[in-house]
Amino acid sequence: MGGPGDPPEGTPEAAPGGGEDEYRSVVFDESFVRAARLQEFSAQERLDDHAPAVRRRPSVYRGLSRQALMLVMLIALAFGTAIYMGVRSPYQSPVAKLPLEPLRMTVIPLAPQGAVPGATDTEQLFAHSPAAQFGIGAEGIALPATRRTAHFSDSQVVSALTTAKDYIVESSLYPEVLTGSEVRAVRVMLDPDQLGQFDQSFDRPVADGRHAPTGWLVRFDPSRARLADDRIRVRGTMRATEADATTLEVVADHTFVYALRPTGADDKAKASLFTVRRELHFSFDRDDLRMHQAQLLVSFVQAGPLSCADDSANHFRPLLAGQTAKEGGPAGTDPYATGGTTALCGSLAAGAQPKV
Repeated sequence: MGGPGDPPEGTPEAAPGGGEDEYRSVVFDESFVRAARLQEFSAQERLDDHAPAVRRRPSVYRGLSRQALMLVMLIALAFGTAIYMGVRSPYQSPVAKLPLEPLRMTVIPLAPQGAVPGATDTEQLFAHSPAAQFGIGAEGIALPATRRTAHFSDSQVVSALTTAKDYIVESSLYPEVLTGSEVRAVRVMLDPDQLGQFDQSFDRPVADGRHAPTGWLVRFDPSRARLADDRIRVRGTMRATEADATTLEVVADHTFVYALRPTGADDKAKASLFTVRRELHFSFDRDDLRMHQAQLLVSFVQAGPLSCADDSANHFRPLLAGQTAKEGGPAGTDPYATGGTTALCGSLAAGAQPKV
């Protein structure tokens, strides 16, 4: 018999404490139902198709999310781009540079056939000489028309010519260099691999075809001559060619004419002209072009009026107005000695002197 508060058939299942409580832990939410692999057909679907009561739902793709897939694609794209740029990069990997050949130089003094002509007016000297129509200073060193080569751009060719011109200006027109008091302005223009030979040339000058300062630059014996006119006359040519895929070469051939007076003499003393022809061969790799430096390969110099008996390796010792060449030829050459060069001397043509 039931209690006074209970229904005759017991506690309803829906009431608290009823039969539903024992299934409360397995009640499924909506997301669980939607994810189920089996799905019950509707009553209409079962009537129409006579299908089973349930059907299998297509499986849900559980792979990478869209964000993860995009991240993987971006990483792959960046990696591929890095590889492509590494292969196509215009900056070539550095290669070991071959050691430079030492500068080969030839300095030939030109002896006058008679007394050196002179005049107090330097303008008169220049006007009556072959240098009458030459340019003055750096303006006389004109750059040629340029165009690109197979492996070098137009700007790189211009850079090679400009660097060669700057070297010529510093080594042929710079007053402190001409008087022998300065060499650094020329030294900084050289490829670092040539600095050892350059320094040795000035520390221990010798006429061996490798270590003559006058092969690197123009300078006069300061105890003998000074500039009478700083407007140095210049004329010459330059040309640039591609030696190979990594090297540009520039050949410069210029004639310089200097007006000189004896050291210590006033401006009333007679001046004379001194002529130097320099043929210089330069080489440039891409590092040289970037650093505005040059490799000097060949230096061929003719200068006069000089006496063949004087040493022209360290300084030029010009013969000045009214002077004549000393007796005797160049220093003797020993054919049994190794490592030396043949001493050379030429005769300065009468037409190369001013007509005064």
